[in-house]
Amino acid sequence: MELRRILARNVLRRRKALDLSQEELADLAGMDRTWLSQLETTKAAVSIDIIEKIARAFEVDPAELLRAEP
Repeated sequence: MELRRILARNVLRRRKALDLSQEELADLAGMDRTWLSQLETTKAAVSIDIIEKIARAFEVDPAELLRAEP
């Protein structure tokens, strides 16, 4: 599975599990909500810096966001 899809799926699942809106996560990560929406729908290419910001907002290791589930 391509990394962009894995990241999108993991961000969306974790955000919903924490009961956060896109707006709330975007605020926590210091990014724009529309950009986060594009990330979750695989329409945006993502930099390492963005992955790090989102991981910090979730308080997880960035590698967790790129880990494919079996």
